[in-house]
Amino acid sequence: MKKLLSILVIAALLVTALAGCSRKEQTETPLEPTDIRIGGLKGPTTMGMVELIEKAEAGTSANNYTFTMAASADELTPKIVKGELDIVAVPANLASVLYNNTDKKVKLLAINTLGVLYIVEKGDQVQSFKDLKGKTIYATGKGTVPEYTLRYLLTQNGINPDTDLTIEWKSEPTEVVALLNQNESGIAMLPQPFVTVAQTQVEGLRIAADLTKEWENIGSDSALITGVLVVRSDFAEQYPKQLSAFLDEYKKSTEFVNSNIPEAAKLIEKVNIVKAPIAEKAIPYCNITFIEGEEMKTAMAGYLKVLFEQNPKSIGGALPEDDFYYKR
Repeated sequence: MKKLLSILVIAALLVTALAGCSRKEQTETPLEPTDIRIGGLKGPTTMGMVELIEKAEAGTSANNYTFTMAASADELTPKIVKGELDIVAVPANLASVLYNNTDKKVKLLAINTLGVLYIVEKGDQVQSFKDLKGKTIYATGKGTVPEYTLRYLLTQNGINPDTDLTIEWKSEPTEVVALLNQNESGIAMLPQPFVTVAQTQVEGLRIAADLTKEWENIGSDSALITGVLVVRSDFAEQYPKQLSAFLDEYKKSTEFVNSNIPEAAKLIEKVNIVKAPIAEKAIPYCNITFIEGEEMKTAMAGYLKVLFEQNPKSIGGALPEDDFYYKR
């Protein structure tokens, strides 16, 4: 009798297990790959996706990805507006401008790059951000996010950006590097990877302040954000599973770049962003990351608020609504 009961129990367990497997097979349908057209800029905002680019070329990615590389965001934005690209990596404020100017035709997918701005100097005049008072700073980006960022951080450190120091604005980083070379001492604000390039050309040039850390030191919920991923809203609605697979692969790509720097540097050179030796030195300072969901929303909303208070036009005239932030 006991033997019969044991057989019946085992049989019942087998039936239950098989039924469970059947239900699982019914609910977990395999991903159907789709074509996803991605655009990126030649800089840190694309450096984090190079491992994914390599996988796509090898045919081992979850979807069929094609990549368009551009020197300027002006080359990418018309293409996503027209539907010629599905996802683009762009400056953070531009994501808000696109949302506001296209009647919400784009959504924010993820933050992919935190701050890449640094204060560099020849000498030892600057040991803290407050030491910039009374100094002259060479910089690029007047009327854009770098200027708003610098002015915000100076103000938060008790320095009036209009009266307590001199900011000499230049059109190109190469002009700044030339000025640093001509002077025995000099202070500048430069982005990566130009900082690394400048250090190979200007003897004794050192990083005096990391603007990302200076922003963190203020203690707000926001973050200094350089680059983000945006997606066409209609694409996100049509292909949620494929988009989720992309985000998983993109996250792994950023992790690969940060933890396998020499290998990532070779891939960065392969896609013609910068040469591998420069990339290898620059990666640790490029703040390549992957932030999505609520953490993304909190950081980005706070950052956009700072920009809005400095110049509403810098984010398209209004703070984005909740539907700007993509959730999967």
